[in-house]
Amino acid sequence: MAIKVIRPRELGQPLGLYSHGMEANGLVVVAGQVGVRPDGDVAGGDAASQTRQALANVAAVLEAAGCSMRDVIRLQTFLTSADDIAAFMQARQEVFPRYFPDGAYPPNTLLVVARLVRPELRVEIEAMAMKPARVARAAPRQVRPARRAPRRRR
Repeated sequence: MAIKVIRPRELGQPLGLYSHGMEANGLVVVAGQVGVRPDGDVAGGDAASQTRQALANVAAVLEAAGCSMRDVIRLQTFLTSADDIAAFMQARQEVFPRYFPDGAYPPNTLLVVARLVRPELRVEIEAMAMKPARVARAAPRQVRPARRAPRRRR
């Protein structure tokens, strides 16, 4: 089994000693992504802004792994306040049609926790995805010269 570290160029360094994602046997695991922009600044002080940015960060990790949001089989979300649930849901309603145009949304577990790694962070989202199977192209068939029937002797 080969395990591959995923290092998206669009994202800054992780906020700790971890990788943004890993892939093993087609399963892509995305570490919890927060509402921090690639420049290191928090996307906003509200849960909606941070939700949109966290989802964009998840999408960036998936893209670096050769996946898209459509390949997600599970999301897990952490909020620091139950008061942010409505803003979180509103942000999802805004961006999910773009990420999941067929309306097939992945399962999501929503947890309210005491805090995240930095006190100004309100939302963290992690994901699991299945890497799409590559369709192998058939090698072009080589055309062999037609075999000539043996000549009959008369």
